[in-house]
Amino acid sequence: MALFSIEHSKAAYRIDFALYCAAVAVLATLLLVNGQRDQRLEIVASVLIGLGGWTAIEYAMHRFMLHGLDPFRRWHAAHHERPMALIYTPTILSAALIVMLVFLPALALSNLWRACALTLGVLTGYLAYSITHHASHHWRADNAWLRGRKRWHALHHHHVGPPGCYGVTTAFWDHVFGSTPR
Repeated sequence: MALFSIEHSKAAYRIDFALYCAAVAVLATLLLVNGQRDQRLEIVASVLIGLGGWTAIEYAMHRFMLHGLDPFRRWHAAHHERPMALIYTPTILSAALIVMLVFLPALALSNLWRACALTLGVLTGYLAYSITHHASHHWRADNAWLRGRKRWHALHHHHVGPPGCYGVTTAFWDHVFGSTPR
């Protein structure tokens, strides 16, 4: 498998989940054990900002990059054509983007603890997105929330008319920007 392949083997696909789970666990542990006690509230706020920010990043990337810019549009079209295939952003690319576009700017504008906390929030959001997206294609829905996410994502894949339903973990931004089906 090529390092930048968008179609993963089962092992590479599982490793991606394991790496992001490990990154979330390591960052959370680092912040809990070594984070500055007098900055706990700021750290929690930064995690929550990162988590909320992820939902906007997810929406914007899906709507404007994956449905608008080549080569991402072609890669995403392959996912739409073969939704059960293990087509996914290469781990090295997603990790590099999170470091370059979240952690390093946060570090430059703040301190190590806030940068780690913001990154933890974004990583947690990305992991939630990854699991939700995988579940929407590969799992049976045992609860109402997942059934709703699966229906929403099915509308994205099969809607006739203008594309919409770009949010995978939440429909919030689709409602804000009017990209919900009529």
